[in-house]
Amino acid sequence: MTGTTGTADIEPPRAARPARRIASQAAFETRMILRNGEQLMVTVLLPAMLLVGLVVTSVVDLDTGGASRVDFVTPGVLALAVMSCAFTSQAIATAFDRRNGVLRLLSTTPLGRGGLLAAKIVGVLAVEAVQVTVLAGTALALGWRPAAAGVPLALVALLLGTAAFTALAMLVAGTLRAEGVLAVANILLVLLTVGGGVLTPPDQLPGVLAHVAGLLPSGALGEAMRGAFLDGAVPWSAVVVLVVWTAVLGWAAARFFRWH
Repeated sequence: MTGTTGTADIEPPRAARPARRIASQAAFETRMILRNGEQLMVTVLLPAMLLVGLVVTSVVDLDTGGASRVDFVTPGVLALAVMSCAFTSQAIATAFDRRNGVLRLLSTTPLGRGGLLAAKIVGVLAVEAVQVTVLAGTALALGWRPAAAGVPLALVALLLGTAAFTALAMLVAGTLRAEGVLAVANILLVLLTVGGGVLTPPDQLPGVLAHVAGLLPSGALGEAMRGAFLDGAVPWSAVVVLVVWTAVLGWAAARFFRWH
């Protein structure tokens, strides 16, 4: 009588722990952004080119308030990099994943909807770490001398900005068609760059923009970054604006996001 292997003793495969599932998906999200030439250009190359262009040329007249051009420009470019990654890149990628049914598929796996969103946020932070490393290294080579006391404050501002713009990305990606998101995300980034108080303080903008830009998440993030690196202190008004936008956009994204 030949022996047989009892199937009752064989345990079914178990899903990985939530943290491991999120980390695996986050690594995938990060690789997809960094391997995509268009995404890499928008998130890293364009901000780096803008930084060098604004510092070494005087084509754009800047009122630096007595600071060097590199000290004045770098905080705003870092803020813009966060916007390009957390908003534009993430909105477009999520919208096309939604159109292609990827989001609906992943939401039914052990990763779940909450795990998928958490992985996207971690992926954004990982790409931002690359952005900050490249841009900060470039700025230091150009003579940037940030206020040391402002470095941890700037990191807090970056996290708040990431939260606000990731929430905006999810709202746009989850409510519009993919083709519409592609247009809206790029146009909105350009508009916020030009008139949103990112690269220059809101009070230096013309007309009504001087009063409106500071209330936008772009203006608040720009002011927070400039305050941290130039003065070693972040304006509380900028923090309040970012927190309020994060709460409002986060609620709207959770309420109106469609997975298919």
